[in-house]
Amino acid sequence: MIHSLFLINNAGDIFLEKHWKSVISRSVCDYFFEAQEKAMEPDNVPPVIRTPHHYLINIYRDKIFFVSVIQTEVPPLFVIEFLHRVAEMFQDYFGDCSEVAIKDNVVIVYELLEEMLDNGFPLATESNILKELIKPPTILRSMVNSITGSSNVGETLPTGQLSTVPWRRAGVKYTNNEAYFDVVEEIDAILDKSGTTVFAEIQGVIDACVKLSGMPDLTLSFMNPRLLDDVSFHPCVRFKRWESERVLSFIPPDGNFRLMSYHVNAQNLVAIPVYVRQNISFFESGSSGRLDITLGPKQTMGKTVECVVVTVHMPKVVLNANLTATQGNYTYDPVTKILVWDIGKLNQQKLPNLKGSLSLQSGAPKPEENPSLNIDLKIQQLAISGLKVNRLDMYGEKYKPFKGVKYVTKAGNHGHFVVTNWKLHNILASPFYV
Repeated sequence: MIHSLFLINNAGDIFLEKHWKSVISRSVCDYFFEAQEKAMEPDNVPPVIRTPHHYLINIYRDKIFFVSVIQTEVPPLFVIEFLHRVAEMFQDYFGDCSEVAIKDNVVIVYELLEEMLDNGFPLATESNILKELIKPPTILRSMVNSITGSSNVGETLPTGQLSTVPWRRAGVKYTNNEAYFDVVEEIDAILDKSGTTVFAEIQGVIDACVKLSGMPDLTLSFMNPRLLDDVSFHPCVRFKRWESERVLSFIPPDGNFRLMSYHVNAQNLVAIPVYVRQNISFFESGSSGRLDITLGPKQTMGKTVECVVVTVHMPKVVLNANLTATQGNYTYDPVTKILVWDIGKLNQQKLPNLKGSLSLQSGAPKPEENPSLNIDLKIQQLAISGLKVNRLDMYGEKYKPFKGVKYVTKAGNHGHFVVTNWKLHNILASPFYV
């Protein structure tokens, strides 16, 4: 299974390594560095890299590469899921999965990795079990440990490991009983020059933060669950109940966890909230070109489109841009050839426009293709897919908890956009109360 794990920062420095079986030399990461150099962008590094004697399976989280070394063939998604669990555990324990946080808590990091894998195979990956095995760091506990020489490792086995509900610890008590659910969606869309949707899909997850006393049994229902495809659940969810009734029935873990993930690929369900009219042309004679871009809101349910930023990756022959923006401001970097137009809010009465001339390298051939546009934006109080939580019911306990749901839709990371590259951010933060 997993023999070793290397944590690598953006500068290419290996700042932490862990070996569960035999020690593998750091030189194995040279194959990863070669792939990283070819990829140019961190998100484009291949997740599986084959070497003469190993497989390198990696993820990129919070500006850190988690690179695992495998000697035999295993399902790559199995390893990728475990690496994400490691990153989420660091986030849960330290509040931040950064290089600084990991270095500051290096002892606890090694203790966690030792418990999460046993001889290279996953053992304890649930937050509740690990927190009973290894106490989260606090200032007081750190001071006591430094004086007494003790560690954060617990003296008794977690009670959850011996129960029929291993993801939840026993005897949970809270003064304020609360349950929050975040519906987080990432949208990828490709539109052609005329504005027609070529491709659109949504990847979504439901993250939960449950702080309820006792052993509550929850039921979460949706107003339109049929639009969800390729669903994946936390082990606590009763799958047969979902198959028959399309509701989520579960005994929740204590604290933060991912309840489910889903996919929406019906293009008629993905409403593009803005339209763009763009004309970028390069003249055959002379060393110049023209640019004209106009944006406007569309299908926004009356909501304001905010934080609009247009990014254009110009051809290498473009030396400079002399443009005029009716709203916001623009910058052009002649080194990276990136034009950034920061618009802000879209005003439906006065649409923002950016136009002007482009200076090209003298004697250079005309660019064969026009550049694509990346558009970032945010819309509050609007859900892209239309998924809505209907109600949340609790059984098994007599108290009445506080319940809330927040919807967040943000940009995905689709690979290549031929004409217009859209990155949509749409955030809804409206709790509901039952």
